[in-house]
Amino acid sequence: MTENFRSGFIAIIGRPNAGKSTLVNALLGQKIAAVSPRPQTTRRRQLGILTRPDSQLIFVDTPGIHNPRHKLGEYLNQEAEEALDGVDVILYIVDASTEPTEDDARIVSLLKGAARRTPLVLAANKIDLVPAEALTPRLEAYQALVRNDARVIAISAARGNHLDDLLSLLVSLCPVRPPEYEEDQITDLYEREIAADLIREVALLKLRDEVPHGIAVRVDEFTERDNGMVYLAATIFVERDSQKGIVIGEGGKMLKAIGSAARKEIEAMGGRKIFLELRVKVEKDWRNNENVLKRLGYKIKK
Repeated sequence: MTENFRSGFIAIIGRPNAGKSTLVNALLGQKIAAVSPRPQTTRRRQLGILTRPDSQLIFVDTPGIHNPRHKLGEYLNQEAEEALDGVDVILYIVDASTEPTEDDARIVSLLKGAARRTPLVLAANKIDLVPAEALTPRLEAYQALVRNDARVIAISAARGNHLDDLLSLLVSLCPVRPPEYEEDQITDLYEREIAADLIREVALLKLRDEVPHGIAVRVDEFTERDNGMVYLAATIFVERDSQKGIVIGEGGKMLKAIGSAARKEIEAMGGRKIFLELRVKVEKDWRNNENVLKRLGYKIKK
């Protein structure tokens, strides 16, 4: 550990689908967070811990801030808002491929309530999707929303553009202090929790817009067998009987496809063989049912 070792908690905030989880995975060099083109893929705060010879950056990945339409949406916003308290740096990720939206205005109002002394970095993501002549005015549009002392940087999490520059900037803003976590730890979630998110990620990708956000996943059993293989049983929850049929598919083909792809993702994450068993259950209007939300790990504070 170097003499001027730096360590800091960095809250990553942004609207849905801005690329927050993609960025965390890219910075860590391995997948710990579920990613899909569907908004609200991230449903809980998760730490991504990057330890280098000179620093330890603890990224707090959060759900996208949005206009909530159900109890689950309230929980997601609550998770993101609470992540701003007590961190060393706030990293505001915006989607440079689009103009600022109402969700961005909602985020900016939250940032105004955050401690003024907390350094703020505005990272304009997805620059690979922006024509060169449009990039500067797009950056200026987002920069006009935030406070004057915000540092601004343009990146592409998917392509890896300027991520080293972003890391150098974040390290410089963190305080000099010892690391908070062991150097081999990369997240605070257990393998079974990440497995549930990866199953849901695959389901979102396979089902596209047919069952948009009415899916939740609960891991019912995660047991290592004597031969080293892990037996994993999980339940996919949907809100309507018609959605159950879509998830299962004709002759069970869709559920098998989800299971096969999810198993490969989970095996790649944990480095060991997985036997994955999936079932589908209907919990009507579960996103508005606080009791069901609690059972699934989403607790809304009054």
